[in-house]
Amino acid sequence: MKLPRRNFLHLAAGAAALPAVSRIAWAQNYPSRPVRIIVGFAPGGGADIIARLIGQWLSERLGQPFIIDNRPGAGANIGTEAVVRAPADGYTLLMVGGWNAINATLYAKLNFNFIHDIAPVAGIMRVPSVMVVNPSVPAKTIPEFIAYAKANPGKINMASPGTGTGPHIAGELFKMMAGVDMVHMPYRGAGPALTDLLGGQVQVTFASMPSSVGYIRIGKLRALASTAATRSEALPDVPSLNDFLPGYDASTWLGIGAPKNTPPDIVEKLNKEINAVLADPAMEARIANFGYTAFASSSAEFGKFIAEDIQKWAKVVKFAGIRPD
Repeated sequence: MKLPRRNFLHLAAGAAALPAVSRIAWAQNYPSRPVRIIVGFAPGGGADIIARLIGQWLSERLGQPFIIDNRPGAGANIGTEAVVRAPADGYTLLMVGGWNAINATLYAKLNFNFIHDIAPVAGIMRVPSVMVVNPSVPAKTIPEFIAYAKANPGKINMASPGTGTGPHIAGELFKMMAGVDMVHMPYRGAGPALTDLLGGQVQVTFASMPSSVGYIRIGKLRALASTAATRSEALPDVPSLNDFLPGYDASTWLGIGAPKNTPPDIVEKLNKEINAVLADPAMEARIANFGYTAFASSSAEFGKFIAEDIQKWAKVVKFAGIRPD
C-alpha cells in the first residue's frame, strides 16, 4: 500500500520522536527501584559518611532507597571499574573524588579512562585540608617554614596516609611550588600518621580538617595554613597557602558520577535533586560541621572541573615521580 507523501512524513516523524518521548518518560519515572552508590573505600571513612548522608536525603526526596555499596581496594579503582562496567541506566552511581583525578595519572595501566568512562553528575562538597606541624618545629608561619626547610634540606619528615593519597600529593605540590626538600614518610592510614606527628617522630603533614582541628584548638598541633584557595570557616584565623604561594589549591572534592551513556535526562534529574539537597539549611549545617563547603554545580561545570583537576595533579605526579606502592 502506498501512502501519500504527507502521511508518510508524518508517520516517520512520529516514529523518530518515540525514543525521545520514552526517554523523557523514563526519566520522569526514575527511580522506580533501589539505586546503588558505590564507594571505593571501606565503611566509616569520609567518603562513606558523605555517601550515606547524601543517599539518605535522596531516598527521602525520590522515594526509593539509595543503597551504599562499599568496594574498597586499589585506591578506589576497584569501585570505579565496577561502575564503569555497570549498565548505564542510572541505578548504579559512583562516589567520585579527588582520588580519581590523582589516579588518572598515578596508575600507568587502568582498565578504564575515568574522564571518558564516567559521566559527571554533580559535585557535593569541597574538602580543605590544613598544613600542620609539631609544636617543636620553630616555624610559626609559612614564610618561616619555607626558610627553615631550605636551611635544613632533607631533614624534615612529611607524613602522609600513603603514597599517592591526597595529603601526599598536597605535600608534593607544596614542595614543588615552594622549592623545598622534605622526606616523604608514608603510613598505612591517616591515624598512624597523625599519631607520629603528635609524638614528634615526623614534623609536618597535610591533614584533613576534621581529623586535626581538635588538636589545633588545644595546642597539640600548630596550623600553618589551609590548603584551600581561601581560608576555612572552621579555622578563620589560619591563612591559606594561596596567600603565600599564589595558585596553590590542594583541597579535594566529592561528587557523584555515573557510567557513560547514562541518559542525560536522568543525569540532570539527579543533578537537580543533589543541588536542592545542598541548598537545604540543614544539609549546609551538617556539611559545615565537617569543616567542608558545599560544591553545587551543573553536570557540565562539574565535568570541566574534573578535567582541570586531572591536568593539575598530572603535573605534580610527574614532577615528583610518584608511583603507587
